[in-house]
Amino acid sequence: MALFFWGYFAVLKAPLGTPFLMPLTVVDTWVPFSPLAYPVYVSLWVYVSLPPALQSGFRVLAWFGVWIAALCLFCLALFWLLPTAVPVADIDWTLHPEMALIKSLDASGNACPSLHVASAVFAALWLRAIFTAVSAPRWLQWASALHCLAILWSTLATRQHVALDVLAGIVVGVVFALLSLRHARRLSPTGV
Repeated sequence: MALFFWGYFAVLKAPLGTPFLMPLTVVDTWVPFSPLAYPVYVSLWVYVSLPPALQSGFRVLAWFGVWIAALCLFCLALFWLLPTAVPVADIDWTLHPEMALIKSLDASGNACPSLHVASAVFAALWLRAIFTAVSAPRWLQWASALHCLAILWSTLATRQHVALDVLAGIVVGVVFALLSLRHARRLSPTGV
């Protein structure tokens, strides 16, 4: 984890070129800023820890780690090669101290694709596969899907990302999840 954050902040501070400012879309106007989104935004760290915590075998767990690391490296490479940033929001962050912390650490770079969204979608699809494999109650799948959607909303409502970042993050998360789950099913045909 420390290695990831080192790479993330190194890329944020020294991208290959000047960051491209991501455009706003009509979707961005539909989602107002909300300080209530902060706890949902940081809940990503618990949410993405669930699929590895629910693994019964080391081999699939290790490959989960390889695939999520590949997703992160892919996004970091994009952030470095094609740097992007979100437009500065007209918000006084000192009125929202919890958000001021994120804004001071994360600035507005490393925007597209949203790594927050890609990780949440990746975890959601893994959780769906795990819950299906163990015949878990359907409400668990619904709760997981709703949590993932809430995380996606939080990236917009905290003004960390714009809608195009979220869309790109969804695509990255789906692609890496599908590839990794196909690989995991070859390792463990009875389920993830």
